Amino acid sequence: MELRNLITFIHVAELGSFTKAAEQLGYSQPSVSFQIKQLEEEFGCLLFERINHTITLTEKGRELVSCAHQIRALTDGFKESIDEESDCSGFIHIVSPDSVCEEMIQRHYIDFHNKYPDISIRFTTGDSSVMLDMLDHNEADVILTLDSHLYNKDYVIAKEQQLPMHFVANAESKFANKENISIEELVNEPFILTERGQGYRRVFDRELAKKSLEISAVLEIGRTDIITSLLTKTDMISYLPDFVTKPLIDSGELCYLNVTDINTDIWKQLIYHKNKWLSKSMKIFIDYVKEKEFLN
Repeated sequence: MELRNLITFIHVAELGSFTKAAEQLGYSQPSVSFQIKQLEEEFGCLLFERINHTITLTEKGRELVSCAHQIRALTDGFKESIDEESDCSGFIHIVSPDSVCEEMIQRHYIDFHNKYPDISIRFTTGDSSVMLDMLDHNEADVILTLDSHLYNKDYVIAKEQQLPMHFVANAESKFANKENISIEELVNEPFILTERGQGYRRVFDRELAKKSLEISAVLEIGRTDIITSLLTKTDMISYLPDFVTKPLIDSGELCYLNVTDINTDIWKQLIYHKNKWLSKSMKIFIDYVKEKEFLN
């Protein structure tokens, strides 16, 4: 049995497509089909059911996925152990919301690159549902979410932290020094928010709906750096995690509003799929994020 065939099988199983697996591995589609056929002949059973151009794992195929991941982890771990002193290199695909991506790049990327110059990183931004779908199809190595608490038996939560959230406005806002503000007092004010239906905005809207309220933002944009910049120059209000607004709060340009009747449960979570093989470079990145990214 060739290890190459097992790795191809893992990709086909995770992506649900011979064509996508071929593209990701750099093979032709007939080559991928031939490798799967070799495995099926070797084991004497069907690994995939093929119906109307769609493929699904058979029961034996599902059993092989777990074994294949273990075999790959053992062989790759052995390769890494041959030369523990060698410089770490690799490629990591990270998916996160815009605000987390901005923070990671601005605060930590240069430090990470200086420590591990041979590890290449690709950042992609997306909503939690998109991130989880990418994990399920092995299109992302690790994700960082800003959402309600996510849990699934197929995912490993490497680190998590509950995030404080505040209504925030210009330090000169008419609400700046007011105590015990009700959300009803704010709903008709000009709001600038992240996109509707995504991450903590979705959780926020759900809490408003419980009170039969809705905020129609005058501007919706995913870039929290733009949101905070506009807040310093206008009378707009937003609802953001503290790690985004803290620098401008500390400088006195923005202020937190004392809204007492809205409380959202938002978490930052570092997640990867339980069947994902953790390369040395991925382990390094996860350990780095656990140490740095979750410190506010």
